[in-house]
Amino acid sequence: MRVLVTGGGGFLGKRIITLLLNSGIEVSSFSRKLYPELVDLGVTSVCGNLQDLESVEEAVGGCDVVFHVAAKVGLHGAFQDFYQANVIGSKNIVNSCLKHGIEKLVYTSSPSVVFDGHDHEGIDESTPYPDRYYSHYQATKAEAEQFVLNANSQELAVVSLRPHLIWGPGDPHLMPRIVQSSKEGKLKIIGNGENLVDTVFIDNAAKAHLLAMEKLSAGSPVAGKVYFITNQEPWPIKKLINQILATGGQAPLDKHIPVSIAYPIGFLLEKIYQIFRLRGEPRLTRLIIRQLSKAHWYDPAKANQELGYFPEISMDKGFELLRQAQEKLSSK
Repeated sequence: MRVLVTGGGGFLGKRIITLLLNSGIEVSSFSRKLYPELVDLGVTSVCGNLQDLESVEEAVGGCDVVFHVAAKVGLHGAFQDFYQANVIGSKNIVNSCLKHGIEKLVYTSSPSVVFDGHDHEGIDESTPYPDRYYSHYQATKAEAEQFVLNANSQELAVVSLRPHLIWGPGDPHLMPRIVQSSKEGKLKIIGNGENLVDTVFIDNAAKAHLLAMEKLSAGSPVAGKVYFITNQEPWPIKKLINQILATGGQAPLDKHIPVSIAYPIGFLLEKIYQIFRLRGEPRLTRLIIRQLSKAHWYDPAKANQELGYFPEISMDKGFELLRQAQEKLSSK
């Protein structure tokens, strides 16, 4: 078997590749740049952009399974940039799979495609897409997911996974951002901090992708379906943030800001970045504020029953592994 992983140099993509290699599977990676660490592992690396159909077709050719993990992630930026990477890129993947006779496509989506700005408490996969979105990332990932799922057929079996807030050793996004904000004295709990939030440890997220590949085939119970992937242990967001800070050597956080004050600040910052075309992302946006102040936890039944997915690493165990990894890095 030969498997292609798009975004193979990213946090999740790299872990999926490691698990595939450990299973004796030949792997190719498709990314915008070359990752020497993947080459050292024996991974065939193809460089290119998802928007370039010719490059995508070259990468997909000769494979049996495709994991489409790559995406443009962010809370701010031009709509066209997100659309090209997430929608056009996914269409190129699907069309290339059909052209080359690929039988399985595992797509990495996000729970944000159904986030409507309200508390999501124990929702399941039947939750509909909302009428409006708070970011271009949400909107384009939702459009891409629907296109991919509609491509499910006897020729190409498709499944979509929605991992929520992936973290663990090597995390380049969530945890470093929280720790850095704390160091700068700019981190606050929005609201009372008691809203429950699901996350997922990196190894669990990657393992779910391999389970999906194993269960997926034309006409199988998982074909054409979506699944929330979490650690199935929702924590109050204040507890989660303070555990991240403790692992990063920072003092616990007890500063709060009411949602009623934070929301206008986020709106103002968005407008300033938009008007003056500033680079980067605002520290606060309306989406960030809603996500940090609302509950986000999901019914695990469908992933348990149909994928056979049960997290192997608990939240407490995950933070212990993270602490050990941090200590190892510090000792070098």
